[in-house]
Amino acid sequence: MARAKALIAWSSGKDSAWALREARRAGDFDIVGGLTTVTDTFGRVSMHGVREGLLRAQLDAAGLPAIVLHIPFPCSNEIYEKKMAAAMHDARASGVTHVIFGDLFLEDVRAYRERHLAGTGITPVFPVWGRPTPALAREMIDGGLEAHLSTVDLGKLPASFAGRRFDHALLDALPAGTDPCGENGEFHSFVSAGPMLSRKIAVEVGKTVERDGFAYADLLPV
Repeated sequence: MARAKALIAWSSGKDSAWALREARRAGDFDIVGGLTTVTDTFGRVSMHGVREGLLRAQLDAAGLPAIVLHIPFPCSNEIYEKKMAAAMHDARASGVTHVIFGDLFLEDVRAYRERHLAGTGITPVFPVWGRPTPALAREMIDGGLEAHLSTVDLGKLPASFAGRRFDHALLDALPAGTDPCGENGEFHSFVSAGPMLSRKIAVEVGKTVERDGFAYADLLPV
């Protein structure tokens, strides 16, 4: 029996990367693409601040065709939802029946995804949902995932965390109350290596830019 066709909502960060690993291990889906939003003004992954060139290299290493939704800055919810609805329509027309997400425990985010996919013929899938994040973060690191923090919310973490490696030392240094996977928006990341990638994406940390309450570390291809 043919496996159901799925896309993965790909942020370039660790949670979507680990969701890909888990979905592939389960073997229920033929994952046919990575869907990412890129902000045109900056040419970077929305929220994560990762250069589009690095994103495409990463998706290539993951064996996923890139499906990039270009959005303006600023981008209203109306524009975002219209573009996403069009992408889901195209995906369904190509035979996709599921979209995989890396969400961990935010009920409102999950409900939003379920609400907007209702009636489209596409079912959301959450392979890492409900996993305790302290254990999950260390499982990722011990499992070979390598990542850098690409964005930090300055209301929750100092700018000095931007660009740091996502490793055990980082977890130990996070202030009390910080989710170790950054699920409350404390930080976003870029995965450069791991069991979901066929090769390592070599990067170096460039300048950190602070804007609109966030610190963005410019990750540069080596």
